[in-house]
Amino acid sequence: MNRDLPQEPLPYSAILQPGHTLGMMGGGQLGRMFCHAAQSLGYKVVVLEPTEESPAGRVAEYEVVSAYDDMKGLDTLLSYTQAVTTEFENVPAASLKYLSSQIRISPSAAVVAVVQDRIAEKAFIASQGIPVAPYVEIRTIEDLEKADNTLFPAILKAARLGYDGKGQARVKSVAEAVEAFKSFGEVPCVLEAMLPLKKEVSVVMARGFDGKTALFPIGVNTHINGILSSSVVGVEEIDPTIEKAAQEAAIKIALGLNYFGVMCVEFFILEDNRLVANEIAPRPHNSGHYTMNACLSSQFEQQVRVLAGMPLGSTDLLAPTIMLNILGDSWFAHGGEQAIEPDWASVLALPGVNLHLYGKAEARKGRKMGHINIVNKDPQQLIYYARQVSDILHLNAKI
Repeated sequence: MNRDLPQEPLPYSAILQPGHTLGMMGGGQLGRMFCHAAQSLGYKVVVLEPTEESPAGRVAEYEVVSAYDDMKGLDTLLSYTQAVTTEFENVPAASLKYLSSQIRISPSAAVVAVVQDRIAEKAFIASQGIPVAPYVEIRTIEDLEKADNTLFPAILKAARLGYDGKGQARVKSVAEAVEAFKSFGEVPCVLEAMLPLKKEVSVVMARGFDGKTALFPIGVNTHINGILSSSVVGVEEIDPTIEKAAQEAAIKIALGLNYFGVMCVEFFILEDNRLVANEIAPRPHNSGHYTMNACLSSQFEQQVRVLAGMPLGSTDLLAPTIMLNILGDSWFAHGGEQAIEPDWASVLALPGVNLHLYGKAEARKGRKMGHINIVNKDPQQLIYYARQVSDILHLNAKI
């Protein structure tokens, strides 16, 4: 522990120089990649995470093993650092509020309270004049029975703690929605109309404490079974008007939330070219992993820069890129029950391939184990090598 508890948080204008320790709430892969970015800039990192030997905890200088709402653990975290960020949106807002009374926090407790609840999130986005899919709040079975039939087919989403397709169910009728609602434990949900989609895209951006913003190139995303499979950047043509509208909407959301840090906003482009906001992620996002090899500054470096009070980096795209997620299924592609290490040598023999594994102790089907960025100035070669990677690792990516 390297300092006494401060009396008050750092002013927004204060800069933490390299050598300081930055805090991370969460020990998963996003925290791990934050650690790498922070360390490359000369910072140390302390991670607070409930489980030992987490992906981020293994690479951080300091690790606090504690529940996110344990006061002793939070006080220990405070003893290491003057600034803390998060790697996922389900950190208790009350914990962030407590920390913010003494240190710099990004994102704030107020922001997290909005985006960790889909009901509050949808209402906020709509309040900013940004279109969202038609939806209704569901708190009881009676709410479902009163739902307008025009919403179906729909997706029922648990308001809290859902990610990667978990806590979601596609439903064609009220009866199916009631069964799904019961299977979720009758927790608050949103019932959201399924819309005719042309593309799913995301805008990853950073906003510093000085109010300046930096936008990364827009990515086109493909999901399989509710989990992001690939993000393609610099290859598919996107209507410049739609791209501008998505970027402006993302900035409007950041300003409306008084948001500081890295944020992703996912959008649907409908068949009639209308743009609809889907979700906000108050952190670096899976669809922004391509920035680690394809941009002058990655989304994780931007997260470090914001937290430390440093100027934002350049988001220029160096070359077209395809990001492919690697799930634990690749370890079981042979059909057996025992995990077998994938053929990394064949993957790395391909030009422009960059492998990022997350240091997870056990491969499980459906679990994110890593990702690959393929970078190539020739879009056709890029697609060719991405398909080869997909074949070798049995990713079944739709490229």
